[in-house]
Amino acid sequence: MILEAILLALSLCVDCFVVSACSSVSFGETTLRKIAPVAIVFGVIQGGLLLLGWLLGDAVVGLLGKVAKLIGFGLLLYVGISMIVEAIKEGPEDEVKNLHGLRNVIVASIATSIDALAVGASMPLSGGTTLEMWVDTATVALVTFLSVIAGMIVGGKLSERFGKAASIVGGCVLIAIGVFVLFR
Repeated sequence: MILEAILLALSLCVDCFVVSACSSVSFGETTLRKIAPVAIVFGVIQGGLLLLGWLLGDAVVGLLGKVAKLIGFGLLLYVGISMIVEAIKEGPEDEVKNLHGLRNVIVASIATSIDALAVGASMPLSGGTTLEMWVDTATVALVTFLSVIAGMIVGGKLSERFGKAASIVGGCVLIAIGVFVLFR
């Protein structure tokens, strides 16, 4: 049960890692004070959407599968375009912080967690128990938290080395992930 929960968590948080790495290139120096709140929001939303999906169960699984791709694409497109525009735009350095502000963090974390809602909704159909639900939710939240920390550290290092170019590439990667989500 634990190994399955860890594998589930790893599969769900890959996009959280990529988005946090790409988005954090505009952070400059990454400190625990900057990273921890972002990682907490990502972990809570990812785990929370998995739990919500599980609780909704098969009542919405058919509808959710159709809508989830569009929602994920739209949110990633928004975050990616915002990153590119902010990297190109002239202005104070403080304005080029895409994971600064609760709204931006929530949009990015929901964009990467829509799949957790869909996965959670399908889990009761496979006969999962209440204990498995809680173990999976806690594991997904923790692994997501850790992956976002790792992603933001990587993004911070890329920023130090490549600056605005890293932000533009990061925005393009997020848009590409959105397109992939839409057509997979």
